Amino acid sequence: KEVSKMKIGIINGSPRGKKSNSEILIKYLCSLLEEHQINKYYLFSSKIHSEIKSEIHNADVLIFSFPLYIDSIPSSLLDILLKFEEEKIINSKTKIYCIVNNGFFEGKQNQLAILQMKNWCQKTGAEWGQGVGIGAGEILSYLERVPLGKGPLKNLGKVLNLFSGNIKALKSDSEIYINPNWSRLLYWTQGTVSWIIKARKNGLKMRDLFRKI
Repeated sequence: KEVSKMKIGIINGSPRGKKSNSEILIKYLCSLLEEHQINKYYLFSSKIHSEIKSEIHNADVLIFSFPLYIDSIPSSLLDILLKFEEEKIINSKTKIYCIVNNGFFEGKQNQLAILQMKNWCQKTGAEWGQGVGIGAGEILSYLERVPLGKGPLKNLGKVLNLFSGNIKALKSDSEIYINPNWSRLLYWTQGTVSWIIKARKNGLKMRDLFRKI
């Protein structure tokens, strides 16, 4: 059963902010939650305006979208989570969800970061909703013209529909990890080529990528 209009706060936990893959996932999610009141936040330091603290405290739902950094939460987001915890900004009635993306092909690689979020949620006294781990996040920026749920975004569309449905119903559910509808070999090849191109743009040769420091 869907809950009536809710206050939903979405926190982009990527250091790249609006230019991030996390932001692309937020846009997809917002299109599925548009009947609710949504506030998006870009918090790049633990110095948070009192008005934003109040909005976050009074949210029915908080959704964190962030990238995986060395199998963990980005340090900038971790500072903010600690701030929330210290100042008791998180309301025990707020339901917490998260969606994590990484550069690896496998969505399962995000498991530890989602577990960290669950542990933090438990420590703040809030109720955990669900976590979603998205593999091959680096292809998202190249697929913005592809409709959600089609082609390479087929799995993502299915999962976000389920995820948004759980959010609307304030339902807790098991974590979900997905890979893209894309060739693993092709993804690896594209990633390798992109590193070579970036190296050349910075005046490096291919052999420099393998140099031991």
